[in-house]
Parts: sequence; structure tokens; C-alpha cells
Amino acid sequence: MKKDLVDFGQLWWKYTFWRGYRIFRGFEKVKGWVAGALYRQRGRFARPFVHIGMAALVGLGIVLAPVLASSFPGIMPDPWNSSSPSEVVRSITDNETTTEVSKKLRDKIEEYVVQPGDTVSAIAGKFGIDADTIRWENNLADVQDIKPGQKLRILPVAGVSHKVVRGETIYSIAKKYQAGTQGIVDFPFNTFADDETFALAVGQTLVVPEGKMPNVTPWSPTLYVAQRTPNAGQVSATGQFIWPVGGVITQRFVWYHKGLDIATAMGTPELAADAGRVIVAGWPDNTGYGNRVMIDHGNGYATLYAHMSKIYVTVGQTVRRGDQIGAVGSSGRSTGPHLHFEIRKGGVAVNPLDYLR
Repeated sequence: MKKDLVDFGQLWWKYTFWRGYRIFRGFEKVKGWVAGALYRQRGRFARPFVHIGMAALVGLGIVLAPVLASSFPGIMPDPWNSSSPSEVVRSITDNETTTEVSKKLRDKIEEYVVQPGDTVSAIAGKFGIDADTIRWENNLADVQDIKPGQKLRILPVAGVSHKVVRGETIYSIAKKYQAGTQGIVDFPFNTFADDETFALAVGQTLVVPEGKMPNVTPWSPTLYVAQRTPNAGQVSATGQFIWPVGGVITQRFVWYHKGLDIATAMGTPELAADAGRVIVAGWPDNTGYGNRVMIDHGNGYATLYAHMSKIYVTVGQTVRRGDQIGAVGSSGRSTGPHLHFEIRKGGVAVNPLDYLR
């Protein structure tokens, strides 16, 4: 038996050796012929040879791509969750042709060329702002005052833009446009000569989120009615949140501001929006949240209460819905007394207005 295995191994080695040797000799012969031909033509065919070789590699990649993709889980789409061809065709044929606007974050004022059939409200909808923002930025006298080919300036958010003149501060600008100073500070693409004092440079342009022109009747008045939070009340359903404080919403949930800013008097009590365990209490780092409390509600939700002046709870203790957890303040990156309130679901910030009752 042992002798048979030895004989088999020797025969297999001879076969693979001579087989490989013949293949190698054939390859060397072809390579020598190609190299000689290229040399004799003094490089005449070198460039076509390289191009053909690259094309062959690309073709090989295209052929092998499905095989390689199927070998790695998660790369190939799940056929059970993919849209059927009929669904794809229907989504294309049933919709009218529209101008698509990129969903990437806009960090500056853009220009938009009016297309035939455009309206101010339709353009505003494409960019996620309101009609008044377009009206004020482009000095439109009437909602119909646009025509194809006209260039419009589009702000990155709803509000107004303002060119700073000597003697102005973020406080005077916010007052002029009936906006919150915190919104101006929080907008990430506004810059300041001094980030500590929020000093402005003469001639710079500021974006004032949620601002509105003074002494002008809005075209969309419902967007600018002061939003007053209701008095905190008891709720019984699990996962339902009460308002943590009463006041005026000065900054809403947007992509660069992951919560609500609710302005009210310094020292106003702040309430736990739902029952849970305190996991943060204080100012444990140097971030702009300042003094804050964070509550884990044990059902995948957590709430954050920032810029406090006083904290009435400690880490690890439990609180009931409606218990006082602290007082409104202006600590951290803040321009006045208010509560910055966040609701996080699975660690991701969500719009509190979708949850508050």
C-alpha cells in the first residue's frame, strides 16, 4: 500500500512537472516572438500592444465581476427586495419629466435658471425652502414675477441673507429679521471674526435661518406664525414624549441642527419628557452643549437637554415623566437662555416635533 502511494506521488509529480514545463516553454516562446516583433519594428507596435492588453484586462474584469461579487455576501443585491422590472418601468412612464435638484448639502448661495413652466413655489419645493425666501433674496414684487431664462439666487436654507455693515452684531441682525441669534450661530457655513464673541466683519454675508423681512407681508404666512409649546401634561403611552419646557421655538430640526431650540426665561424648570435613567448630568467635556442631562428611556429612545443653568439629577438615578431635571440656562455655545432638546432613536437624532405631544 505504501509503495503504491509512493509510485502514485512520483507519477503525479512527473506529470505536473512536465505539463507545467511545456506550458512555460510555450509561454516563453510566444513572449520571445512578440518581443522580437516589437524590437524589429523599433517600438512601432508597442502602443497598440499595450492598448490591446489593457482592453483584454478590462474585458476579463467585466466577465469575472459577477462571479467575484457572488463570492462575497452583501455585495450582490437581494433579489427578494429588489424592484421588479414592471415596477421600474411604471415609475418611469407614470411620472412627468421634472428638474431634479441635487440632495447634497448646500453650503452657499446658488444660482438657478428658471425653466418653462416653473413657479416660485415649485422652485422653492425643489430646494427645500419657501417661496418668501426666493422672493426676498431676488426682490420679486409678485409671485408671478419670473420668466424662463431668469437667474434666481437660492439660499441654502429658508430665511434671508444679510450683508454686514459697520456697528452690526448678530443680536441686532437677529432682531431686525425676527430670528433667533442661536440659529445664526448654529448655521455651519456662517463664519465669524471671533468664534468666542461672534464678532462680524464688515461686508461679509450672513445667512439668517428662519428670518423674514421686516414690514413685509409673507406670501406663506402659515410658516411664520410663532410656534408656542403647550403646557407639559401627563401621557400614558410608552414612547410618547411631553414638552420638556414651555416657550417659543427659535430653531427647528434641520440637517445641521439636530434638535429644537426652545427660548424661555432663565431658570425655567425643565421636565423629563419621559421616564428613564439618567446617563449624563453635567458638563463632562468641552462641547457646545454646555451643562446638560441625557436620559435613556430603555426602549431604544434617549433625550438630551442642553445649555442648562442648574441640574437637579445625578447619573444613575431614575426619573418619572414630568419630573424636574434642571433649569433653563445659556451655558456652552449659546447666545441666550433656551433649551436645546433632542430625541434620539437608536442613537440617531430624529425630529422632536414628530414625537412631542
